[in-house]
Amino acid sequence: MIPLCPWRRFLLLPFTDTRELQLLHFALFLGIYLAALLGNGLILTAIACDHRLHTPMYFFLLNLALLDLGCISTTVPKAMANSLWDSRAISYAGCAAQVFLLLFFLAADYSVLTVMSYDRYVAICKPLHYGSLLGSRACAQMAAAAWGSGVLYALLHTAHAFSIPLCRGNTLDQYFCEIPQILKLSCLESDYCREVGLVFIGDYLVFGCFVFILFSYVQVFRAVLRMPSEQGRHKAFSMCLPHLAVVSLFLSTAMFAYLKPPSISSPSLNLVVAVLYSVVPPTLNPFIYSMKNQELKGDVRKVILWMFLNNDKFPLFFQK
Repeated sequence: MIPLCPWRRFLLLPFTDTRELQLLHFALFLGIYLAALLGNGLILTAIACDHRLHTPMYFFLLNLALLDLGCISTTVPKAMANSLWDSRAISYAGCAAQVFLLLFFLAADYSVLTVMSYDRYVAICKPLHYGSLLGSRACAQMAAAAWGSGVLYALLHTAHAFSIPLCRGNTLDQYFCEIPQILKLSCLESDYCREVGLVFIGDYLVFGCFVFILFSYVQVFRAVLRMPSEQGRHKAFSMCLPHLAVVSLFLSTAMFAYLKPPSISSPSLNLVVAVLYSVVPPTLNPFIYSMKNQELKGDVRKVILWMFLNNDKFPLFFQK
């Protein structure tokens, strides 16, 4: 019987073999990671501390910030450590955990983005029913469904990918553990085909969510165009268009990474695409979804002011 994996570790793709460039990649990823931590951390603090932001929109934004922190923390710290210590190794268990966590955070993140589009649809198209359609219980159920769907999606793919026998080496053409790269090590071509089938099933669900997002925003735009106030139209458009841009970027890069044919695959292309779908959205989301919101921006300023002043009366900032 062929063992599932005859090695205790995998070797990840290095960014470069030059020591100076490795340190440069470490510094670049460190800056990106700190920016993501700061942006999402400020959002979490502001929403948690200001009772005026305890509304459905900010509740979903809080969930999004948590998921973004988890997503970028799954891959970037390990990549930084490997660049700093000139290492490529990751344990078999660590690789499985990385695959599961990344799929979980990405799937749950996308589910929350879908729920946020519904929140915007109800707020703009059905404002009189906003309280009844998006009560505290409904919001909690939708958030739980988003996190639960992420767990199920990640569990399904991770269990299948790490249950197949691997016998084509232990080198992955990626800077983190990714299912398409692990499947290249499979002993049997049928295992690859089964996983592709699972990916296609998942993509149907992803496409369904995208259609829902698109339909929601078509209705939103129709309602916005009928608004008599130019200021109101501008505010609504500035809120919706960045959301669609991030969703489109996330979907296009993730689907290309998981569905592109092996014939056009290359290590440099894999690296660029992976950074686009796993690093860029979690870093940009705080600025896109929050920095355009004047109310939240004001609370973020108060948090930063408290950090520099080291004021013990932190909660009083949000009562002014």
